[in-house]
Amino acid sequence: MHVRHLTLKDFRSYPSAELSLTPGVTTLVGLNGQGKTNLVEAVGYLATLGSHRVATDQPLVRFGAAQAIVRGAIVRDDRETMVELEITPGRANRARLGRSPVARPRDVLGTVRTVLFAPEDLALVKGDPSERRRFLDELLVQRQPRWSGVRSDYDKILKQRNALLKSAAPVLRKGSRRPPRPPRDGDQPLDEARESALHTLDVWNDHLSTVGAQLLYARLRLLRDLAPDLSECYDAVSAAASNARATYKSSLHEDLAKRLAAGEVPEIDELRTGMLETLDQLRTNEIERGISLVGPHRDDLVLSLGELPAKGYASHGESWSFALGLKLAAYRLLRRDLGDDPVLVLDDVFAELDSGRRERLAALVTDCEQVLITAAVGADVPDVLRENGTTYAVVLGQVQVAGSPAPELEGVPVETPTGESPPVETVDDE
Repeated sequence: MHVRHLTLKDFRSYPSAELSLTPGVTTLVGLNGQGKTNLVEAVGYLATLGSHRVATDQPLVRFGAAQAIVRGAIVRDDRETMVELEITPGRANRARLGRSPVARPRDVLGTVRTVLFAPEDLALVKGDPSERRRFLDELLVQRQPRWSGVRSDYDKILKQRNALLKSAAPVLRKGSRRPPRPPRDGDQPLDEARESALHTLDVWNDHLSTVGAQLLYARLRLLRDLAPDLSECYDAVSAAASNARATYKSSLHEDLAKRLAAGEVPEIDELRTGMLETLDQLRTNEIERGISLVGPHRDDLVLSLGELPAKGYASHGESWSFALGLKLAAYRLLRRDLGDDPVLVLDDVFAELDSGRRERLAALVTDCEQVLITAAVGADVPDVLRENGTTYAVVLGQVQVAGSPAPELEGVPVETPTGESPPVETVDDE
């Protein structure tokens, strides 16, 4: 699998851009602010419908534009597919496959798959649990796109349940004897209102446990399949055998949580029952706090080196090796499952690594079908990658073969430090 052509319109700093790509290694070299990361960010967006840099779509649309368009020509098994995404902040995005619109943007998931590694991914080791949950869920969707719908359903149910816990708190709290305000005509008696709220909460518990058990089951299976590759990839990057492990930390009751941490993958029905039991145990706490305390949204992935947790104990180099190990393990898993290579993106990674890790990482990725690399300085990229691939210079949004004069082709400006957009053009690299 590889991206043959990328087209941008009003994406980030680019009014328009056309970039042709080939299999093998492509290195985009340019100082910060020149637009190189925007190009690989667009490739990642085609694969995941999200950015590795920001949580919302608003920053992806060029200032002053109503919408952005990202279009990619994807080649897989000698067949080419065109995928297009129209990003409109505040409205539902739209998507096309070939010339045909699809009902939902997530219907294009799986057309191209990427594994992207960037400096922000150090948060997988050092950051909050949400970073690790996001890693699992995004990999889950890349592996099987249908899980995007399950995750979306879970988020909607969780939002509704939390809204109920907040709005109905005065009548749900144990020991409440009167409404928080004087009664008005038409008010339900307090006992009746409480029973109604509890019944509604039970309904949402059923929905949350049904969908949450599915998501939890999928995460556990994913982690089981990822574990062998994680250990091998960490050792390969770090050149040390350190028993790198990832275990699942669940918010379910203690007995079941211990089994999950030990690597067990119970059936969905058992997970659903365990979730309902835990919701019942924590009902009072949830009502008092007004939030949902049980479910996949409260879980974590515990990363360990030997018997010690990586967070707080791993050195800076070990943390980088662990983050790289996770992403390389994800790449191997997708390659094995899908029968072809996802696109590997290494965004400003090599500058963060010592020379040994640079060379070992380069050796691990040379056989990938397509590798897209960004770097501020070309010398940061190991020779084995630059000498066997194509290097382009990105200067003020203009892309050209490194060392050649700027071609006079249609292209794109990027924002200067003053916020102005000089009339320079980015080009097709063919």
